[in-house]
Amino acid sequence: MFVIKTNSPDETYTFGENVAKLLKSGDILCLAGDLGAGKTLLSQGIAAGLKVTEGVSSPTFTVLNVYEGVAGSGQELSIYHFDLYRLEHPAELADIGFDHYLGAGGIAIIEWPDKFPEFLPTERLWLTMKTGECPSERILCLTAEGTRYVELCEELKQVADSCY
Repeated sequence: MFVIKTNSPDETYTFGENVAKLLKSGDILCLAGDLGAGKTLLSQGIAAGLKVTEGVSSPTFTVLNVYEGVAGSGQELSIYHFDLYRLEHPAELADIGFDHYLGAGGIAIIEWPDKFPEFLPTERLWLTMKTGECPSERILCLTAEGTRYVELCEELKQVADSCY
């Protein structure tokens, strides 16, 4: 686990763009944190870094938004942006095709993953976001679960050391 602090919405967005540069097909990002912690802003930065051309919004009412983007390797891929906040029962995950999308080879960004942790893949990058001492400051705690995500965290540490 490691911690990154951003001092403004722009820095949080830029961190998302930097995360995107390191993502590969099949990656799963779990974004946890209170309402207003910046999960959607971080998702927007990730989408921008993946060259998504349409506007990215929180899928709170639709539960899932699908975008087309391009990974750093130049590979075209789908981005599956989930918001599990409004789901009440695990059966609703099946209703939205959750497992199908996680295995579809795109990149999954899951907001509110802590609602159904037992239904998430065991290998993932978990990012917990909190408001810092200042209203625009964000504390991002990154926890790698699985070899791929340990490697990703190491790469993100190098980016963070040079940027934040």
